[in-house]
Amino acid sequence: MPQPPSARLQRDASIQLESEPTAALLAWAEAVEAGEGTLFEKARLLATRLGAHVRPDGLVEIGFWTPELSGDVIQPKNIQLEVFTPRQTIDPSLAEQTVRFHRDYLQLEKWGEYHWGVLSGLRVGDVTTIGSLYWLRYLSPDTNAVTALGDCLGNSFPYGVYAPAEIYDLEGLQARRTDHAYYDTLIADEPVTIPAPCNILQLHVRTASPNGYLSGLTELYRKLAAKLRCGEALTPAETNLIGYDAVQLLPTEPTVEVRSGQGGDDDHFSLRPDDEDVLDTETEGIVAEAGDVRVRLRRPDLQNWGYDIVIFGSAATNPALLETLRPDELVAFISELHTFPTGPIRVVYDLVYGHADNQAIDLLNGRFLKGPNMYGQDVNHQNPVVRAILLEMQRRKVNTGADGIRIDGGQDFKYFDPITGRVAYDDPYLLSMGDLVQEIGPARWRPFVIYEDGRPWPAEGWEEVSSYRDLVEQRPDAFQWGPMIFAHNTPALHGFWARKWRRVCEKMQLGSRWVNGCGNHDTLRRGTQVDPGEPINPHLGSTLPEVLANAYDNGAIGALTYGFGPGLPMDFIHCLMRAPWGFFRNTDDRFGVKVVAEEAPGFLDWQLSDALYAADGLFQAIKQLGFRELAQLRQFLALLTGSISATDYDLEQIALACQAGMPTGDDGTTAVVDVAWLKAFARHFMEDMHAACNIWLHADRVDPVQAGFNMALREFRRSRPWLAENLSNDERLDLLTTPSTTIFYGMRRAPEPEASTVALVAHMGGAAMALGLPELFPEQAGPWRLLLASPGLEPSAAQLAGREPILFQDSQALLLEPG
Repeated sequence: MPQPPSARLQRDASIQLESEPTAALLAWAEAVEAGEGTLFEKARLLATRLGAHVRPDGLVEIGFWTPELSGDVIQPKNIQLEVFTPRQTIDPSLAEQTVRFHRDYLQLEKWGEYHWGVLSGLRVGDVTTIGSLYWLRYLSPDTNAVTALGDCLGNSFPYGVYAPAEIYDLEGLQARRTDHAYYDTLIADEPVTIPAPCNILQLHVRTASPNGYLSGLTELYRKLAAKLRCGEALTPAETNLIGYDAVQLLPTEPTVEVRSGQGGDDDHFSLRPDDEDVLDTETEGIVAEAGDVRVRLRRPDLQNWGYDIVIFGSAATNPALLETLRPDELVAFISELHTFPTGPIRVVYDLVYGHADNQAIDLLNGRFLKGPNMYGQDVNHQNPVVRAILLEMQRRKVNTGADGIRIDGGQDFKYFDPITGRVAYDDPYLLSMGDLVQEIGPARWRPFVIYEDGRPWPAEGWEEVSSYRDLVEQRPDAFQWGPMIFAHNTPALHGFWARKWRRVCEKMQLGSRWVNGCGNHDTLRRGTQVDPGEPINPHLGSTLPEVLANAYDNGAIGALTYGFGPGLPMDFIHCLMRAPWGFFRNTDDRFGVKVVAEEAPGFLDWQLSDALYAADGLFQAIKQLGFRELAQLRQFLALLTGSISATDYDLEQIALACQAGMPTGDDGTTAVVDVAWLKAFARHFMEDMHAACNIWLHADRVDPVQAGFNMALREFRRSRPWLAENLSNDERLDLLTTPSTTIFYGMRRAPEPEASTVALVAHMGGAAMALGLPELFPEQAGPWRLLLASPGLEPSAAQLAGREPILFQDSQALLLEPG
């Protein structure tokens, strides 16, 4: 366990630049530059040694790509490596602490657009200890300002990407992992390509973990494993976690942070002028040395849905996901899944390299970015060094042990082609992301690849035009998100599945390389954006939260996805748990009020009931601001939304307009609304929303019958792997539709020699309808045998024999075989 911050650490030997090893490193770089190959090929070799690498002899190699420091304006003598070595053990559990560091300055060797060095005396971080922190600092002659230049390829950022990176022992981390037997199966003469899983469970770490960290997920799966080994019964909520071959984590890369400036209250690593040159000898019994400084550390308790990334630091893990601030937590989680008693559960990383938040401008040199887009900034994949560094970031990230990668937003990888004069998609880069070889010891493998690509999104009409096949046609072993699991899926609307019949037919004929299903982080949130005034399917529930829950955890959709349709099924844990979900972030000081105004109304309408809002422990901060009832909060948000539009986001004018919407407190007064109050309200709402989305607060909402049916569907799919293939010419899926009801029915036959048959009847939405099996399947004269029935549907022997019709209610389905 970490020691308290008052514990003293012995100073290591003084930090020095080792001349001979540094000269050898420079000679290697010069040989690469002088060798054959393209600029990109040379950049890829150089990128392998950028960042900080702990050598077997204990020395540390450090390399920076510094094109912004290669001109005549900034002289090399002004560029120094600044190193902070803790003189006290840092307690990662503390929200805030002030720690004494020893600060050293060293001069790296400048070589072209790079700075290189091999150093001794650095403290190397490990599973229990935070090591030396480092970045480049330089003085700009024109502004006389001191600027920090971080290591974009850093291995560990315990206090966020605006703080210095940590020297970390990655080889030691790999040696400590407990799943080496799994990687022994990947030792071969050629790299092994990991086969695709049977299905995937999508998780957001902070809201799927009982404690909000990767350590909590690891402990959760450890307890599940112990129960399974002992034959103990699982709870319905626990049942929702098993039966999956793979787990896909929403992005685990560092995200944007709240920025208030040097030494601000929101900074995670704060060195103020009065904390420098600390020479008093009475502080906690530590003998002061010249160069000692005090640094205030704030735990980076960042809350984000995961996609507001800055590219910088993408090889590392978001410290907000790490209870111990140690990278070991991610490896421990992977190891637990790889050694699961029912068989290895593979881990899929969600990689975001197609765009960056605007904060990337502050963290990356200008060559990384091309200009603004709807997310923030376009990434300049066409620069050969940027391209090489991005691939190296990915290689290092996946080298923590991932079995698969999901590439976010393939349609964002675009560039202007001067030859054709048109904007083109950078498919060669997207395909190269799937070609990287990963290594742990002697094991070498290529992860299976999933692309999200809805091109020509966001062009008008993209939803109907996109084929969702642009990349799998070029890479047949890969998968691509299919149209039914993309962001526009809104199954709560009346007649949704009838309108999507063309896409459903495409799924049956072409969907073997699609990730299929209904619910994911995008679609569930998209469901909350539906205007309640639109024609909603009333048969899904009597309230909007009931409708949403039943639309995305739906027996008929599950039967279609797992029991009949081709492709790779994926579920989102929040859909199965019927827990709230939205795009939350407490990291936006500038636009936080606007984000809340856009996100909150749909979240409140579709995800919360009065009883859930009133529950003890939920929305505590918002209630303390005076919004004791959900109706009061809705009224205020309506006023806030209208005032944002009317004032063109003038926060001072918005504050004046919102004053009238403040509820009266018990003392008869109302809080004064100003800009600071609005920003605090926005942050409190997002943090309360984040807390409310933790699935374990809603475990009692899981219906054991529904959870059992979903689990049975997963077992059904696993026992019939042939269902993953496209429908053949003698298989069919048909549509029966009326203005009030949509029915899917069809039959599939396994290839020889298995020769088994599966028939589906699924009520996809609307009023109840009585159906006779002989009318649906006239080619099958004999009786049927029940394979699976969704909750509430229990066909009799007479109905299975075709003598009586079966009454199907909304969302009910049968899977049958000839009797």
